[in-house]
Amino acid sequence: MSESTHPRTALSVNINKVALLRNSRHLSIPSPLRAAELCLRAGAAGITIHPRPDQRHIRTSDAFEVSDLMKQWPQREFNIEGNPFHNLMDLVRQLRPHQCTLVPDSQDQFTSDHGWSLPQDADRLQPLIHELHALGVRVSLFMDPLPEAMAAARALGADRVELYTEAYARAWGSAEQAPVLARYAAAARAASAVGLGINAGHDLNRDNLTDFLRVVPRVQEVSIGHALIADALELGYATTVQAYQAAIDAAFDGTV
Repeated sequence: MSESTHPRTALSVNINKVALLRNSRHLSIPSPLRAAELCLRAGAAGITIHPRPDQRHIRTSDAFEVSDLMKQWPQREFNIEGNPFHNLMDLVRQLRPHQCTLVPDSQDQFTSDHGWSLPQDADRLQPLIHELHALGVRVSLFMDPLPEAMAAARALGADRVELYTEAYARAWGSAEQAPVLARYAAAARAASAVGLGINAGHDLNRDNLTDFLRVVPRVQEVSIGHALIADALELGYATTVQAYQAAIDAAFDGTV
């Protein structure tokens, strides 16, 4: 049995890019809600949204609609991610998703590009983590792959960390892939050692996902948006979700 053997990694589909395309016109298409439903029907384990203060992707109305949809799929998970010091907490207090992923992005940031700094951010985060737990919400912290930071994340009360995987995606297919992956594996081992669950996300795709999961142990969930939605433009939601599920399966059954 390999070190990475564990219950099957869950696929959570981030539907923000569907909302971004819709928001480019004063129309209701494409529908983020319909995208979420089709991905769930195809077997996705969950849906992720990342509302931002300017609502350039997911709108507040989308969040409520997706929350209602998820109640029809009680075995699937609803993950809301974002910066808790912006507009996130009000939504989470009302919707109470299964998981809240706290991300330190700025209001005008193009996309998330770094994890929390610990212990520097600890005093600000701790009361919010306690509140989320009181609401019955699992807490995941968006983190760079730094083994030494995992104990600090656990000490804050986080349940999981989401490893920020852009560095891996940039290195994939190059001579840097192996040493970069080794850093992620070390971070995952450090997280597991202190009792943290492990999620991962950012620029994971059909090509690089299998290699990541073969090396990085005990990844419970991957959250994938941009690449998955881009693939769905060509393949359709159902075929795309199935392809990502196959990439996950290949990490554990030895296929390519």
